Amino acid sequence: MELGRDGGTVFAATGGAAFEPKRPVVVFLHGAGMDHSVWTLQARYFAHHGRSVLALDLPGHGRSHGPQPASIEAYADWLAALIAAAGVERAALVGHSMGALIALETAAQAPERVRALALLGVAARMQVHPDLLAAADRGDPAAIELITAWAYGKPAHLGGHKAPGLWMLGGGRRLLERSRAGVLAHDLHACDAYGGALAAAARVSAPTLFLLGALDRMTPPKAAEPLLAALRGAKSVTLQGAGHMMMVESPDATLAALRDFL
Repeated sequence: MELGRDGGTVFAATGGAAFEPKRPVVVFLHGAGMDHSVWTLQARYFAHHGRSVLALDLPGHGRSHGPQPASIEAYADWLAALIAAAGVERAALVGHSMGALIALETAAQAPERVRALALLGVAARMQVHPDLLAAADRGDPAAIELITAWAYGKPAHLGGHKAPGLWMLGGGRRLLERSRAGVLAHDLHACDAYGGALAAAARVSAPTLFLLGALDRMTPPKAAEPLLAALRGAKSVTLQGAGHMMMVESPDATLAALRDFL
């Protein structure tokens, strides 16, 4: 479905079922330079098991248009307004990487809009290496190569896909390659500049799940520990054998953890 917002068009996949805002709603938020397609399995499950789903393409990503918000805080403002504009009173937010930061900040800024929070591949500080930032700024394909190499755990590098003939790393590379010029660089700078995660966590009241990849080299599980301490009562699940892209690398285990939590 498409939603009009701030002079642009926002695309949201609904998991193959009609969106009904009066049902419990789950909003999925992708990471830097990506789009809604990373959530295909999880979004489809919830859409056919009693929930309504909005798996968003963030502004400027995928099939969404309009300017990218300037910061994580601005993304959160945008998201809270979008939830209201969609006729949704409160939603569960499921965010990955940059999307997890946006979800966390939204839950802090607009607690009345968030009933539950699931943070995947998150860290208290998501600093980006200067070489990666510089490569992304230049539009150098090396930026995509670096991200792909680090985002997936070792099993994915050795094949790892359940479906014969499908290449997990190749799919991840192609996803980033098809993003518009400048989008990846903008997202990486937003992540690097965001220093408000701990302050946001201290203001979050919604039930929260941390879903972490044991083999994550971009946001290792230990990098989430300060956030876990700040969010008293939060649950944490670590997926063995998964890296940063756990919803793609271990889709069934990711779904099971989200299903049990939500």
